[in-house]
Amino acid sequence: MFDNFKDKESFKEACGYTIDDIWYPRVTKIVSIKAKPALYRFYGEAASFKAAAAITEKSAEEGTLIHETVEGLLLGKNPKIPASVAPAVNSFLEFLDTKNIQVSPELVERRVVHYGERYAGTVDALAIIDGKFGVLDIKTSQAIYRDYNLQTSAYMDALKDSFSNLQTRWILKIDQIQTCNLCGAIRRLKGGREKIRSGNGRGLVAHAHEWSEMKGDIELKEFPYWQEDYAAFLGAKRLWEWENDYWLKRVKYLT
Repeated sequence: MFDNFKDKESFKEACGYTIDDIWYPRVTKIVSIKAKPALYRFYGEAASFKAAAAITEKSAEEGTLIHETVEGLLLGKNPKIPASVAPAVNSFLEFLDTKNIQVSPELVERRVVHYGERYAGTVDALAIIDGKFGVLDIKTSQAIYRDYNLQTSAYMDALKDSFSNLQTRWILKIDQIQTCNLCGAIRRLKGGREKIRSGNGRGLVAHAHEWSEMKGDIELKEFPYWQEDYAAFLGAKRLWEWENDYWLKRVKYLT
């Protein structure tokens, strides 16, 4: 694995944060060690590796645009909303109002460190929702996947001593889709790739679809019980350390 990095400085920059002159691996890099069967299947079905990589890169750019715009709004910056992601962002603003989600700018994009287990990360936001205070993680995927619980559990354990009122965690999915006016099928365009799925769970109807305008697709899901996920995160961390022990020894993280 060490061939992926030019030198130890490039490894440190790609995989972690230096905080108070001490380097810590990043939570998102640690959880990337987990297998992703759906992603592997997508690459296997693509015309070529290069084509799949291009779709993945463009999809990530589109997701980042939504993410950064939403975070700018949470920070009170009033950013310009790009037309390409306006349906998702406008739906988020409506949802924010409806659910009365309370977020303080100083608790957005908050860097956290777990000194005991020696890792760091950046929490999208700490929020109050329905009277409960917790970690809010924003995703721009088509669904809320169980894998996300590894990341948020790491934040929960890192924050529990600093915030005695920390109660729970949520995943907020922000996406945009079209629906067929004839059969209810759902169409998602991301990374230049079209994906159509049934809207009723009974399979796609074979006909020429009549697509609606693009609209936001918002889902908020709470995961209050995080300890079991955190045990799995620590397991992933040990595996990540094993996989990257060459560089981790060079940067003096491991002996």
